[in-house]
Amino acid sequence: MSTCRNKDCCCSAGPLTISSEPGEVERNDGTALVLRIDNMDCQTEEALIRNKLSGMPGIKNLSFDLMQRKLTVIHSLKDIKAIECALASIGMNPVRMEDVDSPPSPAGYKEFILLGIGGTFAVLAEIVTWTTGREASWPVIVLTLLAIAVCGIKTYKKGWIAVKNLNLNMNALMSIAVTGALFIGEWPEAAMVMVLFALAEVIEARSLDRARKAIQSLMALSPEKAFVQQSDGEWTEVEARDVAMGTLVRIKPGERIPLDGKVMIGRSSVNQAPITGESIPVAKLPGDKVFAGTINGNGSFDYRTTSDAGHSTLARIVRAVEEAQASRAPTQRFVDRFAKAYTPSVFAAAILVATVPPLAFGYPAMDWIYRALVLMVIACPCALVISTPVTVVSGLASAARAGILIKGGVYLEEGRKLKSLALDKTGTITQGTPVVTDVIPLSADEAKGLRIAAALAARSDHPVSDAISAYWRVHANGLPLDEVSDFSAMAGRGTRGRIGEHWYCLGNGNLADELGMRDAAIGTVLEKLEAEGKTAVTVCDESQALAVIGVADTVRETSRKAIADLHALGIHTLMLTGDNTHTARAIAEKVGMDDVRGNLLPEDKLSAIHEELARFGMVGMVGDGINDAPALAKASIGFAMGAAGTGTALETADVALMDDDLRKIPQFINLSARTASVLKQNIAVALSIKALFFALAIEGAASMWLAVFADMGASLIVIFNGLRLLKNG
Repeated sequence: MSTCRNKDCCCSAGPLTISSEPGEVERNDGTALVLRIDNMDCQTEEALIRNKLSGMPGIKNLSFDLMQRKLTVIHSLKDIKAIECALASIGMNPVRMEDVDSPPSPAGYKEFILLGIGGTFAVLAEIVTWTTGREASWPVIVLTLLAIAVCGIKTYKKGWIAVKNLNLNMNALMSIAVTGALFIGEWPEAAMVMVLFALAEVIEARSLDRARKAIQSLMALSPEKAFVQQSDGEWTEVEARDVAMGTLVRIKPGERIPLDGKVMIGRSSVNQAPITGESIPVAKLPGDKVFAGTINGNGSFDYRTTSDAGHSTLARIVRAVEEAQASRAPTQRFVDRFAKAYTPSVFAAAILVATVPPLAFGYPAMDWIYRALVLMVIACPCALVISTPVTVVSGLASAARAGILIKGGVYLEEGRKLKSLALDKTGTITQGTPVVTDVIPLSADEAKGLRIAAALAARSDHPVSDAISAYWRVHANGLPLDEVSDFSAMAGRGTRGRIGEHWYCLGNGNLADELGMRDAAIGTVLEKLEAEGKTAVTVCDESQALAVIGVADTVRETSRKAIADLHALGIHTLMLTGDNTHTARAIAEKVGMDDVRGNLLPEDKLSAIHEELARFGMVGMVGDGINDAPALAKASIGFAMGAAGTGTALETADVALMDDDLRKIPQFINLSARTASVLKQNIAVALSIKALFFALAIEGAASMWLAVFADMGASLIVIFNGLRLLKNG
């Protein structure tokens, strides 16, 4: 058993001393202490830890990440030694995460060597029994005890800890079953059961390591070294984790990019598939963003880092996937609740089987005790419990590789239930980079309208304003922009500001109506532009409209295919946009959407989501993660477009599409359906095998070693079935 590392600590109650503990994070609900526990492999250890810590004073919440063997304790203690001692008392070996410099190590070859030795003793015990016909001869007893000593000491230690803490986990059940077999004289079988159980544990640990590596491999995409410019101008190779933000890094042809940054000198094409899932390399010019983990093409360039190693886009993706798989999906919560009731129920049934038939009906006691021991082996819910986390983490890792960042197992599992999808227009269905197509003057001074519009547009970051600013730069002939004071944005309508002594407005048709500027002539111009699928913007002074500017945004090439794929999945599509209804309808018809609503303010989009939820139940919303925040938050699942370049979207969305490809949404829904199917398969397999052996045990047709073998087989079936999701992205 592990002992507490703190020599001055007593595991019993005692006064807490005030100390400053490194590696802890202050939160609103307490202090978060993150520990890695290398011998915390599955829900067996989780239940033991939860039972031990949950009742301790000062412990507010526990969060488990079994794949990475991490435990997060939210507490209000002044000294964490009590936590370390409590964990040590149940055989756990906690290490603070800041002291960890490597991922969890996989099961080593030492276990297989011990299994080989113990297995040899068990087989020899079977051979001696078969050749002599005596199960209780001293050679059989010695060989059995040797086999159990080599392969079962760890199980007995864990089982004793569990029993002391009133926890009926699989180690406790197996210890009781093997001890019972020895008690009734089933010596060779007791040895074989313990060896098979130890073998199952090692194989299961190896299999789970594959799921762990699916996440670790994401972080391994980022190289450990970076070629950086020093303060004296010299270029030196250093550890990537030591590179500060703002450092100049040089990338050679074919190299992986170690940190996020912005290209300063040179040009190349970069394979961004590890981050965004894009199959075609993306051209990079000065001013363009690059991401850690992506692969440079044939060119060479220098770029300035915009984050350190711990805060790169890739690092945030890895953290998000880890946090997502640590949260319980609906099926996983159901399985956990079922397992809590299943194990004690089967254990109680085993007690009844061992006592009722002999005492009530006079049946042979040893025969029914043996059947009860088989039931105890069956009571281990390992295959059932392990089936869900392996499946969920495989699905999350598969999605991340494809450039789809899913922020929780619940979204992965529930995505297949979407019935309606609402999509913002600008930057989602369209490119989001509109250009000016028409400038129609309405006053005697033809140039004035464009000049005023450019001055107001320069103060806004709306895509339409960017288009007007870009158009002005080309056609200004070197003229400076007018100074704007008292600038303000009017949500969903436009902008307003003062130039000199006069007020001016730049906005859509709604603003023109609001100001009473729409007359027959202006109405005709607006309707013509909107009918052509363009956004019509009016610039006005205090008394009249000065010009109407037509702006068009091109539809993404992938949008039509994405909408068609969504319809094939039976999903209703709805465009929500602040643009005018004519333009919105023209774009919607181009891509084949079912419904469209224009002239919407942010609160109108929220109301539309409310209506869709009432009509369809499960509704998704696609936007940029910032401007559409209320609607994204209200939707069943919020999708953020182009999250690789937007930290806010990456942090806030339920599902973040790392590039601007809408086809990833049907891909996500299909992955959700596959995940749900695998979860159902795994649960069905685990329960069917348990039910079969329950019946066989009652009939006396099942042996203990066969029950262990079946349990091991069921665990491996559900693990490898879950790992199938890692294939084909």
